[in-house]
Amino acid sequence: MPGIILDGKALAQKSEAAFAERVAALKAANQNKSPILATILVGDDPASATYVRMKQNACKRVGMDSVAVELPSHTTTEELLSTVNELNANPDCHGILLQHPVPAQIDERLCFDAIDLAKDVDGVTCLGFGRMAMGEKAYGSATPQGIMRLLDAYDITLEGKHAVVVGRSPILGKPMAMMLLNRNATVTICHSRTQELPNTIRQADIVVGAVGKPEFIRGEWIKSGAVVVDAGYHPGNVGDIELTAIADRASAYTPVPGGVGPMTINTLIMQTLEAAEAAHTRR
Repeated sequence: MPGIILDGKALAQKSEAAFAERVAALKAANQNKSPILATILVGDDPASATYVRMKQNACKRVGMDSVAVELPSHTTTEELLSTVNELNANPDCHGILLQHPVPAQIDERLCFDAIDLAKDVDGVTCLGFGRMAMGEKAYGSATPQGIMRLLDAYDITLEGKHAVVVGRSPILGKPMAMMLLNRNATVTICHSRTQELPNTIRQADIVVGAVGKPEFIRGEWIKSGAVVVDAGYHPGNVGDIELTAIADRASAYTPVPGGVGPMTINTLIMQTLEAAEAAHTRR
């Protein structure tokens, strides 16, 4: 029997309708001022430019505004920090997105951590990660937070389940593991150098592929009835997991595309809206 498709695209579209109503209400209460997401793009990487445009278009769909900051590829760390600090100080800017990756000469972590916690709507700062991991209020990293929203929408049970996260990046694998742990799952973090990786994955009730390699996780490694979340995307419309081999054995799975990707952008928009609502409340 085919597994349930965890349709992130459909959930994102449904969420956008609700967000649009909240944006309209906020504008009505705030002299018609829209929530604003500032996007910072350093360099001319075409894939990064496409991702930024997708995020700006999502803002428009719900009635929010976006401010596009484009910096040349020779930008220095100091120049990027100055841009971030200007946006931190701008009361009309509610969220800041620094598109990853930045050119090699820039200290990306330093620039991420310069983002004001109240505007860290992409969940990239060390402070935000630490607060989230400790169960304190913070905006979660957009992709893992989007995955959690998707699992919740389909009533996937997490408590007591063994979740295996394959990947350890600071904005995906690590926060994903902490979010699952905070929901009482038993979590194992693996990566491309884990010994006996297939055997570990075979024990998982929930598998999250976040390793960044096309179909690195083979279908035969995944047990029947597992919930499969593929956070990867690569040319040819494949993810990090061999999904064609598990569609009839998994109890539920995210398609590629149309699963995790739409929820990442949707969560970024949601958290920007939440930041704008919080800023209005503080006034």
